[in-house]
Amino acid sequence: MIKIKEEKRISKEELLKKAAKPGKDAMKLHPFYHGKIEVLPKCCIRDFQDFGIWYTPGVAEPCKAIKADKEKVFEYTNKWNTVAVVSDGTRVLGLGDIGPEAGLPVMEGKALLFKYLGGVDAVPLCLDTKDPERLIQTVKLLKPSFGGINLEDIAKPKCFFILDRLRNEMDIPVWHDDQQGTATIEVAGAINAIKLVGKKIDEALVAMVGAGAANIAIARVLVSAGAKKGNLMMVDSKGILNAQRKDLEAQKQVNPYKWDMCVNANKEQRSGGTKEALNGADIVIAASKPGPGTILPDEVRGMASDAIVFASANPIPEIWPWEAKEAGARIVATGRSDFPNQINNSLGFPGIFRGTLDVRAKTITDEMCIAAAFELAKTADDKGLQEDYIVPTMDEWEVFPREAVAVGMKAIEQGIARKKLSRQELLERAEAIIKESRDKTKFLMKEGFIKKPPV
Repeated sequence: MIKIKEEKRISKEELLKKAAKPGKDAMKLHPFYHGKIEVLPKCCIRDFQDFGIWYTPGVAEPCKAIKADKEKVFEYTNKWNTVAVVSDGTRVLGLGDIGPEAGLPVMEGKALLFKYLGGVDAVPLCLDTKDPERLIQTVKLLKPSFGGINLEDIAKPKCFFILDRLRNEMDIPVWHDDQQGTATIEVAGAINAIKLVGKKIDEALVAMVGAGAANIAIARVLVSAGAKKGNLMMVDSKGILNAQRKDLEAQKQVNPYKWDMCVNANKEQRSGGTKEALNGADIVIAASKPGPGTILPDEVRGMASDAIVFASANPIPEIWPWEAKEAGARIVATGRSDFPNQINNSLGFPGIFRGTLDVRAKTITDEMCIAAAFELAKTADDKGLQEDYIVPTMDEWEVFPREAVAVGMKAIEQGIARKKLSRQELLERAEAIIKESRDKTKFLMKEGFIKKPPV
């Protein structure tokens, strides 16, 4: 990982070369492995007689037991630990509408992170439809086989009401990672960054570049975590959201979320573009089109002292970290693992779903996301906050069990959990499941079942 203090000694050409390396490696290793996940047995197969237990005739008995009591499906099958990663490929990363086939590598990657970081079995499902009603009905039809649904890379504004409909109409947890997942980790980072520079979240002026699913959800969770809605200003491709935006007023029935940010946020009712929104801002949270150049160094120079810049776009952040630092930002975060302060969903969804599944929660509420955000923030705070360390890194494995506990306890508190476990029981369960998942992967690598990549 490149440390902030080292960036002055590394040329920009070297930094750009390093930033391009993950993509080059991906083009070599994806065809080498022909995919990132597979299905393996979890039951014993001592000899062929065991198939009489796992399949016919023995399997008829658990089938009859589930028919008599559907809740037993969580005990007799892997539904309790299985999540569907569902996308229509209409907004994949920063690539846009590239289609379900082109989105499949992302969904496979998501499933890999689910398993390794959270011990969750995830199945990538890319649907060949852009019709929100067909997507909603398809997901509802999948419910018997899954313990939860992770919606992914679905274009706005349909992603908003798809999530709302499915949360209201299903009794298993449905979440949209680009909304709730992004909001969780961004808010965790904001809590610690604002604390580190000696400011208060309820006083901070927050500029938000991008008005899509991510920033709309981040705004909502930020306010729930203590920020003042009037101190938030959001910018889309046409300028700052305010009550004078007649184009958005005309579309308020289609996208009421953006109109709400026009009339209930931005208490100054500023107008203009990104530069005007960042003027005097304490923190900018960008979830916009990939850069560089989406945010300019000159715009960062206009921010308040001890400025905080979250440039979250993938694969290229809205502004390169070294450009933001040179322009005066004190703390810079991106969505990438090759720079300090990775503000990435991968720190959220594995642990959040682990806790959700372990208590068999019927939904994932905003309060559960906020509980995860505060636990993420506390995990980093416990180790000592620094300008290049405001959130945990993915290799700090303890963050995922801690999140799972926070989320599970909040679900129990809210009365939406089917199982009630103690804090210690949740912690021990999450740690055991996640450790087993990682140990299995290490064993497969050690024994050669997962091939070493070519040099």
